Order: sequence, then C-alpha cells, then structure tokens
Amino acid sequence: MSKPSELNDLLRVLRERYQNELPAKLAEIESLLGVLRAGQSPVQDDVHKLHRLVHGLTGSGATFGMSALSDTARQLEVTIKELLQSNEFNLPAEMLDRITVKWLDVKSAAIRPDVVPANVADSSGTERTGFGAGAVDKGEGANLLLLERDAEQARSMQQQLANFGYRVKVLHDASLPAGALAGLSPVAIIRDAAFAEAEAGGGSENMLAAQAMNNIPQIFISSRGDIESRLAAVRAGADSYFTKPVDIAALVNRLDMLSATMDAEAFKVMIVDDAAPLAAFYAMTLQSAGMETVVVNDPLKVLDVLAEFTPELFLVDMYMPGCSGLELARVIRQQEAYVSTPIVFLSAETDVEKHLEAMQSGADDFLTKPIKPAHLVSAVTSRVQRYRILRSFMVRDGLTGLLNHTKIKEELEAEVLRAQRQKSHLAYAMVDVDMFKNVNDTHGHLAGDRVLKGLSRLLQLRLRKTDVIGRYGGEEFAVILKDTDAASAVAIMEEVRKAFAQVVQHAESGDFSVTFSCGVAAYPDYSSAGELNNAADKALYEAKHAGRNRVAIAPPAAGARG
Repeated sequence: MSKPSELNDLLRVLRERYQNELPAKLAEIESLLGVLRAGQSPVQDDVHKLHRLVHGLTGSGATFGMSALSDTARQLEVTIKELLQSNEFNLPAEMLDRITVKWLDVKSAAIRPDVVPANVADSSGTERTGFGAGAVDKGEGANLLLLERDAEQARSMQQQLANFGYRVKVLHDASLPAGALAGLSPVAIIRDAAFAEAEAGGGSENMLAAQAMNNIPQIFISSRGDIESRLAAVRAGADSYFTKPVDIAALVNRLDMLSATMDAEAFKVMIVDDAAPLAAFYAMTLQSAGMETVVVNDPLKVLDVLAEFTPELFLVDMYMPGCSGLELARVIRQQEAYVSTPIVFLSAETDVEKHLEAMQSGADDFLTKPIKPAHLVSAVTSRVQRYRILRSFMVRDGLTGLLNHTKIKEELEAEVLRAQRQKSHLAYAMVDVDMFKNVNDTHGHLAGDRVLKGLSRLLQLRLRKTDVIGRYGGEEFAVILKDTDAASAVAIMEEVRKAFAQVVQHAESGDFSVTFSCGVAAYPDYSSAGELNNAADKALYEAKHAGRNRVAIAPPAAGARG
C-alpha cells in the first residue's frame, strides 16, 4: 500500500493532468455549441455528445479542486437535458440565450481553480490501514508469548504452533523484566493460569501490566476446567480459556480470530469511466484503502479485461461514448459469472428517474459525483463485504471454508486458460487424508472434522495467497499452484505433508496423528483441466498404493510440450 505522501503526490499529478487536458475538452464543447449558435439543426448524436462532455465536467471538476466548474457545468447540463427531452432541435432564441450565458459561466470557472482540495489521506478522516487485508502477514509469521512453567509442555506447544506459522517466545520465569521483551510485539499472550497466581504476588506484574495496556489478547491454559478457575481467568483479563492437554487446532482457530492473522484477499474493483484522470483518482483512492483495482476507459473493452481480472464490484460511469453505463450493466448481467456481482454507478446524474432506470438495468447502488474519498471507500467496502458473504454460501465448503467441488473445478479451468495465454507453468495437486475412516471410527466424527479443518488451515498457511485451495469432497482436497512447475510443486507439498504429520490431534479417546497422500500433475505436461485432474488423481492413487504418507508426481503425457 502506498504511503499518504506518495498518494498525495499522485493526486497532484492527476490534478495537473486534468487541468492540462481541460482546454481540449472546452474546445470540443465550444465546437458543438457553435453548431447551435449558427442556427443549424444538429443531429441527435451531436446533442448527446454535448451532454456527455458537459456532464463529465459536472462530475470531475470538484474532484480536482474546481468546484465552481462543476457547479456551472451542472447548470448548463440541466438546459441541455431539456433540449434532449424535447426531441426538437430547432432551438428557440430564449433557450439559445440561456445556453450561451451558462457556457460563458463555465469557461470563466475553468480558469479559476478553487482552493486545493483535501489530500487523499486526509479526506477520509484518518489514514487507513486497508480493507480486505489482515493485520499480520502470515508470510512473515506471527509472534506469540508463551508463559508456561512446564518445560516439556512449553516445548510441545512451541513445536505445534510453529507448524501453523507462529513464532513462540517461551518464558518459564514470571520475574523476567519488561525490557527483555522489547521488539517482540506478540499478537497474543498464552499463559498458564499458575502465572496469574504468581503475578498476584508481584512477580511480573509490571511486565504483564504493560503488555495488557497494549490490548494484546490473553489466552489462559490450565489443567482445571471448573467455573471458579474460568472466572478467575476472566477477572485477570483472559480473552479465551483452554484446558490441558491443549487442542492445538482449536487454539490456532482462536488465535486467528483474536489477532486477525489470516490474510484476507484484497477487494477487487473494476472502474469503467472514459474520463481517464477521474478514473485514476478513484483507483488511487481505493488502492489507498488496500483494494486492488483495474481501470477501463473504453467500455467496449470490458469483456477483454474480464478474461484476466475477476472483479468483486463494478464502478461504472453513466455516460460514456460507444456504450452507456446502462447498456454496459445489461451486458455484464448477461455473463453468468457476474449475475450477482455488485454494479455501482458513479455519476453526476441527479435525476431520480435515471437512478431508477439504472437499478432496473441491474445496478445495486448509485453514487453521485463529486464524491468524497471516504464515502467512496465506505460504499465500496460495504457492498463487497456483503457480496463476499453471499458468495461464500454459494462457492465455499461449510466445514473448512475452502472452495467447494464445483468452484475449484471452475478455477482450474480458468487457470489453465491463463497459463496458456501467458505461456506459464501451473501445477495441480490432489490431497487425500490417509486412513480417514479409521479416524472417524476410532475417535469420532467430531475429531474427524477437526482433522479436516486443521489440514485446510495448514494448507492456507503454507501455500501462497495466490494459490487456490478447495475441498474436492470428503477427506480429499485440491490445490492449484500458479506459476509453479512440477518439481517445485512436489517440494512445496512435501513441506506441507511433513508439517501435517507432526501435528498432534486431540480427542477424548486419546491423542493421535494423521498423514496424507498427494498426487501432483503439471501444465504443460497436461494441456487441459480434465487431463490435469485425471493425472493428479492417478498420481494420488500411486502414492496410496506405495504406502501412503507421500507425494507422487504424474509423468509427462506422451507428446507433452516442454
């Protein structure tokens, strides 16, 4: 994410670009108005173009520090709309006089910039840390502080949590001074309840009081589960409580919720607006809030861009050459993949009837230009968040939160096409938990569910954010590794396999461990999604047949391209 100073520098560049391009826009409007002044009968297309150009000034001027330009252009636009609605282009003298006077006001405002508008970072009230992004980068790992007297218990928890990407600092002595922890910045403190008793005696009260002042989540662990012990933990500031032996999978889930360590994918927004500086300004505003954007200045190019970018929201201008926003919304809704994707119109149009027409064309919201950056970010955020919730019910597996069978197969088709276009590598892995029926039969289905959730969590942690993970069905998972060749994919899945085998699973019947087998196939060794799926499945069978708990690779198909 760019720094506020960098964003404001970009904003200054966009203002200058807008003001440099303004004379050409004014000349184009002047030319069209000249037709009216000469008493000629303009064709309807010319009047529509005139309206679109004036409408563009209405929506863009204030954004770049020219509020008077927006105001005067809006007054001119109202008169031009009257002309459009009349469908009679033989102008009466009275209307021509009104247009001429208002046009002079527009030209006058165009040479008198207002006070420079607020900076991007200031206009939202505060500097934002990002929307749709987690607080901690799991690629870097997250720090934890573990206060545990039992050295063996501490070592075991340290190893288990390391498998899930956490770096654990262990303290056995409650009297350690606060200075010894400088720079640690733990996302949570896990502490044996016995430490609370020591703190009550003053052993480390200064250290832990300082940590608590930083609002760091506190997780208590104890050999006791009675109400008195839990109540004491709550009074000591506990955010969560676990009894020993600690269920690591449950602890990791709780850590993720408390510390927001799971990186959420950035919101993806497509901006369709023929006014390039204005579209760039909207893109910069959303990017400053941690969103990913793509700008399309020609609405007729939208479908081409959709082949590479899958937006979670369309931000569309109302009036554009070649294709209006209303028409574009209908085209978008014709695409099955985008039937439910939010379409938000951003326009200077204030006519309620036009707003209703936009809604009937498939729009979800209508924002009026000029718009404050904070308002834009808020509107986009709420829409995308709601879309993600609804979308998750359709494409996510209820138990693990991973993509479901149908969606992971769709993603594989799309990624194969992308790899073909970009002439890049792609690997596909099928993962199956070994002897899973025995887990359910011996330890119960609840324990089996925890195993599946633990494996899904480990896959999300160990793989890149750009990789795609799905639950293929039952105890079987699928992984799409982008820009990865077969050998690299095998090495990556081997690391995941080893880490998963080291995780201690807990159940009432006792502790146990689980392994998985994996089959890997790669593009261009296999040239289609169907071939990749079949090859990875056969490799998985070979791994099972060879003794389980291993990764097997599918050999290149006969005639495969190197």
